[in-house]
Amino acid sequence: MRGSTRRIIVVVVIVALALAAAGFRVLREASARNDPFDAAAVTNAPFPSLTYGIQAFLWWDNGEAGKHLDWVRLLSFSHVKQTFAWRDLEPKPGIWDWTQSDRIFREIARRDLGIIVRLGQVPSWARASGQRSARDAPPEDISRWADYCASVAERYQGKVAAYQIWNEPNLSREWGDNPPDPAGYVKVLAACSEAIRVADPAAVLISAGLAPTGNNDGRAMPDDIYLDHMYRNDFQQHIDLVGVHAPGYSAPEISPDSEEAPQRWFTFRRVEDMRKIMLSHDDAERQMAIMEFGYTTEQINPDYKWFSVTEAQQAEMLERAYEYAIANWRPWVGLMVLIYLPDGSWRQADEEYWWSIVEPDTGIPRDAFYTVANMRKVCGAFVIPERESDSPVAEGRVKAPICPN
Repeated sequence: MRGSTRRIIVVVVIVALALAAAGFRVLREASARNDPFDAAAVTNAPFPSLTYGIQAFLWWDNGEAGKHLDWVRLLSFSHVKQTFAWRDLEPKPGIWDWTQSDRIFREIARRDLGIIVRLGQVPSWARASGQRSARDAPPEDISRWADYCASVAERYQGKVAAYQIWNEPNLSREWGDNPPDPAGYVKVLAACSEAIRVADPAAVLISAGLAPTGNNDGRAMPDDIYLDHMYRNDFQQHIDLVGVHAPGYSAPEISPDSEEAPQRWFTFRRVEDMRKIMLSHDDAERQMAIMEFGYTTEQINPDYKWFSVTEAQQAEMLERAYEYAIANWRPWVGLMVLIYLPDGSWRQADEEYWWSIVEPDTGIPRDAFYTVANMRKVCGAFVIPERESDSPVAEGRVKAPICPN
C-alpha cells in the first residue's frame, strides 16, 4: 500500500472517530437537557437501583440480633448496615477481638442477606492526646487506621457488600470536635481505601454519608460545600459510590427550589443538589448511595421536635420517599439505607429513639415498619409487588422475597 493511500485511510479513520465522539456528545447533551441528573451516564452500577437496606445495631447481642435480622427479611430488604467500630475490634493496641463480628457474619449468611460495613469510631488510644474524650476523632497515626481497615477486609474478604468509610465528617462532633476538614477527611479516606483494595480488590467502597446542614462555621460545613471540596481533593479516585444522607425534614416531593423549602438542605430532594455537584465535576457515571434517611417522631428534644411527624405520617412519608426515588432517581441512586432497627438500650431521651421504625424499649413495630414491609419494591428489573397486610408473607407464614443481592 502506498504511503499516500495509508495517509488517506488514517485521516478518514480519525475523522470518523471524531464525528462519532461528537455525535456521542450531542446525544449526551440532549439526554442531559431532558434529565438534569444525567441518569443515562451511569455505567457498571455497583448496586441495582434501588437496593433496600436498613441500619441495625447487632454488635452487643442481648438476644435481639437474630430477631432483628428476621425483621430485615420480613421487610423484604436485602441489606443491613452495621458499624464495625475500630474501638470494639482493637480495644488495646495489637489486641483484636473478632467475636462479635464473626457472629454477625454467621447470622447474616443464614438469612442470605448482604452487609454494609461502616468503618470508623477510632479508639481513644489511637487519637491525639487532646482528643481522647471526643465522640469521634480522626486517628493520630494514619498507618494504624489503615491497618484496621485492612484487617477487616482481609478477615471478611468477599463477604462484604460494601464499606462505608467514616460518617458525617462535615459535622464537628463527628470529627473530634474539630472544625470540619474536607482535605483531612480525604486523607483518612484514601488510607483506608488503599488498604482495603490491597486486601480485597473487588470490595465496593462508599464515602462517608454527609449530614445536610445550613451551618457553615466551626461546628459544621454544608454538605454541598463539603462535597465540592472533597472533589477538589480528588476523593473520587478512592471510592465507588458517593455517600449522602437524606433525613426527612419535609415531605419527599418538595423541591429544593420550592417556596415550601426555606433552605435547600431542608428537603429530602437535597440529594439532587448533591448529584448536580457530581455532574459539575464530570462524575456522572458514578452512582450515589443514601446511607441514612428516615422521618423522626420526636416528642421531647426541641432540636429535633420542630420537624417531627406522627407515627402515621412517618409511615406515609417513607413510602412516598421510596416511590419518589423509584420514579426519579434511578439508576443514579443505588443503595438506600433506612434508619433504624433500634439499639434496645435507647430511651426517649435519645434522639435516635424517635427515628426508629420499631419501639426500642418494647420491641413493638411502629406503623412505619408494616407500611415499609408491605409496599412494593423495585430493584433494577426485579419488582416485589405490594402485599396485603394479612397476606401469608406479611404475617410471616411464608418467607418474604428479597431483591437479588
